[in-house]
Amino acid sequence: MPASLPVLIAGAGPVGLVAAAALHRQGIPVVVLEAEGALPDELRASTFHAPTLDMLDELGAAQPMIAEGLVAPHVQYRNRDHSLIAAFDFTDIADLTRHPFRVQVEQYKLVRILARLLAGQPGFTLRLGAAVEGAEDLGDRVRVTLSNGEAVEGSWLIGADGAHSAVRRAAGIDFQGFTWPERFLVLSTPYEFADAIPGLADVSYYADPEEWFFLLRVPGLWRAMFPVKPEVSEEEIASDAFAAARMARIGVGPDRFEIRHRTLYRVHQRVAESFRKGRILLAGDAAHINNPLGGMGLNGGVHDAVNLAEKLGQVMLHGADAALLDRYDRQRRGVTVEHVQRQTIANKQNLEAATPEAQADFRRRMAEAAADKAKAHAYLTQISMLGSLRRAAEIQ
Repeated sequence: MPASLPVLIAGAGPVGLVAAAALHRQGIPVVVLEAEGALPDELRASTFHAPTLDMLDELGAAQPMIAEGLVAPHVQYRNRDHSLIAAFDFTDIADLTRHPFRVQVEQYKLVRILARLLAGQPGFTLRLGAAVEGAEDLGDRVRVTLSNGEAVEGSWLIGADGAHSAVRRAAGIDFQGFTWPERFLVLSTPYEFADAIPGLADVSYYADPEEWFFLLRVPGLWRAMFPVKPEVSEEEIASDAFAAARMARIGVGPDRFEIRHRTLYRVHQRVAESFRKGRILLAGDAAHINNPLGGMGLNGGVHDAVNLAEKLGQVMLHGADAALLDRYDRQRRGVTVEHVQRQTIANKQNLEAATPEAQADFRRRMAEAAADKAKAHAYLTQISMLGSLRRAAEIQ
């Protein structure tokens, strides 16, 4: 492999820039190819789990994230009438992490922080308006074709270019799974729900067979997410009346909420059939997507990027066999299927449990876990994704 060729990374979102930063700190040159003309500024994911913060701390990004975000040490599960099902305190897992809390902050802020840390550094190049259309594994290097016809060569290619990944398509990797029939609607409002709901945690999930929802606080706003039935038209969903009706069902607050942001999206549970094909590797949404209940998608993507960067460093700098990258596939794809997909599907099914028996079982399990120190520790280890990382490390 020509030593001068950088690692190419398609996508300048959180996963792509974490991969870039983790490679760059090892002295590996990287070129990040971003299709858009500016860095992504989507709200999208806004939860950063404890082990993710530990990883970002190694890259110099955790403290700026904490400074810009909101530290959330608690998570709650509630009924539609706001009565408490269970409450958990992340300080119970302080023995496992340097950051025993969640940080609530929009994902684009991590992108900005990493871009500032990397800007002007030798060996780091960010190309905006460089949309990847094709990719080819040449055996000793890769060649990427951009939408303008330009060819760019690199040593390896990481596809971190999202759910509609051009890299994944170019590599011919199948994206297996399904799409939920309902869509998810996120409404953001400056209304202070904590003033109206006593003891409300910054992350609160509401179980209800008719219409579950969750409330999640980010700096200056609360984000409320609701499922929307497939038969409801997008025109109706976009109306102020539809938003008002959803917010009114929360049961507190004014007749009309100020809605700062409104996002509707389809929700998928899909995993790539492989995270590696020769010199082409996938990470983040290009490799796996899931529903947002539990905040595991973005965090899993960061875990992909850090795992992959460590193994690429071993191969490129220390003479490890390239077969080590197959372990990346086994580890990260393995825990995505075993833990992330299963957990996020279960999270949705628990909140929308329809029968009295299923509802009672969920409430009993949550209350028992919250009341028992050992069970609470195990549950927090699971939902913070520390458990999935532990499992990944066991896979050879």
